[in-house]
Amino acid sequence: MHSIIKLIITLTLLGASFSPQANGEDIEISGLLLDRTLSRSGKEFYHSYSLLWQDMPSTTGINVVIKEAVVPRAGTKLFVEVNSKAIYATYMGRRIEPVKDKVEQAIFATIDAIAKSKFSEQSEDLASSGW
Repeated sequence: MHSIIKLIITLTLLGASFSPQANGEDIEISGLLLDRTLSRSGKEFYHSYSLLWQDMPSTTGINVVIKEAVVPRAGTKLFVEVNSKAIYATYMGRRIEPVKDKVEQAIFATIDAIAKSKFSEQSEDLASSGW
């Protein structure tokens, strides 16, 4: 009985190691959204932003990081970075307040940054030489 179970487990593991997904051939990761927030308001901002991020098309290769830094006696400062470039910053007060407007501003800034990066990649005018 134990040898049959060992045989089934071995065959399962061997089959998984030779499948295309195990080798990473068919796996495609869309854009990444990372949460580096600290406060409750920051977490709420991240959650609302992530709901909008899920609906964005063609985010392959785009990495977004939402960071938060503490500002003594004032609350926190929240940053949105797209591919390691800061595109949006806002202050989050010490009191909890609605973040809907700030999230919408951040998502529009993200869309603009993605569009600009894709345009500069495709445009011959804006080549790396500048000429």
